[in-house]
Amino acid sequence: MEACSGGGGSERGEEKGLFEYFGWVYHLGVNSVGREYCHLRFLFVRGKCVAMYKRDPHENPDIKPIRQGVIGAALMVEELGQRKVHHGDLYVIRFYNRLDETRKGEIACATAEEAQRWMEAFEHAKQQAEYELSEGSSARDRLNPEMEINLEGNRRRVRRYASGLRKFIKIGQGPETLSRISSKIFGSSDGFEGDTGDAFEVNQWKCVRTMAGIRIFEDVSDNKNGKGVLVKSVGVIDASADSVFEVFLNTERQKRYEWDMLMGDLELVESYDGHYDIVYGTYDPKYLTRWHSKRDFIFSRQWFRAQDGTHTILQFPAIHKKKPPRSGYRRTKINPSTWEIRYLNTPMGSNRSRCLVTQTLEIHSAYWHRWKNSQCSKFEKSIPYALLCQVAGLKEYIGANPALHQQYATTVVHSKISDASMSPAAYIDAEVQDEFYDAIAAESSSDEESDEDKELDQEQRVKQKRTAAPELTKELDPQARPISIDACDLHGSLRKGENENDTDCWTSPSGEGFMIRGKNYLKDNSKVVGGDPLLKLIAVDWLKVNKPVDKIALHQRNLVQSEAGKKLPFVLVFNLQVPAKPNYSLVLYYASDRPINKDSLLAKFLDGNDTFRDSRFKLIPSIVEGYWMVKRAVGTKACLLGKAVTCKYYRQDNFMEIDVDIGSSSVARSVIGLVLGYVTSLVVDLAILIEAKEEAELPEYILGTVRLNRLKPESAVPFEV
Repeated sequence: MEACSGGGGSERGEEKGLFEYFGWVYHLGVNSVGREYCHLRFLFVRGKCVAMYKRDPHENPDIKPIRQGVIGAALMVEELGQRKVHHGDLYVIRFYNRLDETRKGEIACATAEEAQRWMEAFEHAKQQAEYELSEGSSARDRLNPEMEINLEGNRRRVRRYASGLRKFIKIGQGPETLSRISSKIFGSSDGFEGDTGDAFEVNQWKCVRTMAGIRIFEDVSDNKNGKGVLVKSVGVIDASADSVFEVFLNTERQKRYEWDMLMGDLELVESYDGHYDIVYGTYDPKYLTRWHSKRDFIFSRQWFRAQDGTHTILQFPAIHKKKPPRSGYRRTKINPSTWEIRYLNTPMGSNRSRCLVTQTLEIHSAYWHRWKNSQCSKFEKSIPYALLCQVAGLKEYIGANPALHQQYATTVVHSKISDASMSPAAYIDAEVQDEFYDAIAAESSSDEESDEDKELDQEQRVKQKRTAAPELTKELDPQARPISIDACDLHGSLRKGENENDTDCWTSPSGEGFMIRGKNYLKDNSKVVGGDPLLKLIAVDWLKVNKPVDKIALHQRNLVQSEAGKKLPFVLVFNLQVPAKPNYSLVLYYASDRPINKDSLLAKFLDGNDTFRDSRFKLIPSIVEGYWMVKRAVGTKACLLGKAVTCKYYRQDNFMEIDVDIGSSSVARSVIGLVLGYVTSLVVDLAILIEAKEEAELPEYILGTVRLNRLKPESAVPFEV
């Protein structure tokens, strides 16, 4: 356990050894006659090398892999969510080359947690490949870093890695049939910013009641965006976030009856893209009140997993043609609600998982205040009350089922010699020239058979106070004389706002609304309030496009190509490609008044390879005003964009353009779809920055900010290439 959580993906070479992951997965694909297949396979990831077997090589030492390959720096891994396969629910992972998306493949896992651990495994493998590129000879340094790694020229290095101490991490308890099981590996993905958000939340939560081991909070802030009172119930559950998520999502009556007093009778009506479904339910009101007829309801569930492993579920009332009004039943609207299930830190060496479960919903103010001010009221016979009790029900149910939080602990073995048949010689001599997505996407051959206290400590470490802004002169050339940037000569299609009440416009706020890594972050995880941005936001384009447009700065009518644009020392073009009908591009133009210092972190980012850029370019979102459910969906946590969606970088002359394809991730598409539905009532703040990972790079600074005030989709200007 310590090996996994402490080492991360940074342990390299013979001094600290390699990670080795192994376990059972399902290989999905289409054979030569167009038939889909789902084969149970044993997957082994060692360093950057991957092999797939029909049987466990630990139990069958002489077995040969049926597929093998290496992980390259261009590998992208995407979680596709839940899919029905052979009458069972599997969690699908897609692999593809970001330089050539036709090269792809899919595997699936029995649980969401296993899928996440396999994604971590492949991230470690990718880091190994990146390490070998960065540590290679000068000849190899001249190669395109996105090229496939040829093991033939690195026999000695691979052999040295093979002889070092290794960490064996078993994922799952296979072989399994298509049933849900649990497994857990405690590791920290470097694509997230810890337990707290990175932008200030406007809600002020006050605890007003405790019951059944949970706390009930009321939002007492002045900003009211809804018609009722925003309330949340919060509880700590002794289980992994993934286990709680799976219990919550399960619609099976027998299990649902054990914890859910309201939504026990559920029926899955329709599923979409693994992250969205429609559910129909009925309940007998005699459990709440005996004076009403039977009721039914329809609601949608939309869920996604953040880079830190936090699950967010959104529930809205819905309608569906397959479930018209039913005779003898009264159709009821379930209150919109959100769920957040996130991991809590546990003592080092502990095999006990804990997570914090938060359910938020809006309740009619009259009902709520009567219940809050008196112990007994009709509120306790209402649907909102039954919904608030769901967290308590989950807590009791999981507490009474030890298998949900104690079973399937991670197996970590320290050894000098691998028990698997993948010997060092196999890595050196085998034909593993193909990258893994080529191997896993290969056609199936005919002979393959189908078969929560720590939270407070963490929050206290977050220093939410004004601090001196970081010294930014080191990022720009101190010898150069600053120029005066006249925004009157620089125009975008979206106008600049005149005041806070202006709509369909942009402004540039300070960085005071965001939390960034402080000088001592590597020692105490402390964060500080952001200062003024390094770069000045000079213009914004709000464009309507037929399809995503890359290299938009090269267009002859683009701001960067104007005479005023060419005179700027440096321009950062941030192109957010928004998938919709039609598609949109939100293009932000940030300028500096001096050239970039060649020894700065920004210069390292500008001149680095795409792998380095993907691992450092960070976005912090914040919904300042808007519907509370959209706020919960977007969150306030920093996101490494290159690890979430496909980013393309184009460096030329005095500018760099970053094209961010939001549509490359099904989760991102789902969230942006929700945002677009409420965009005319939203005030959104964004901050972009380069993540600081080394002592010399701290404290962090904000590259640029933007505030988008209630954008109107119809105001987007048509753009043609």
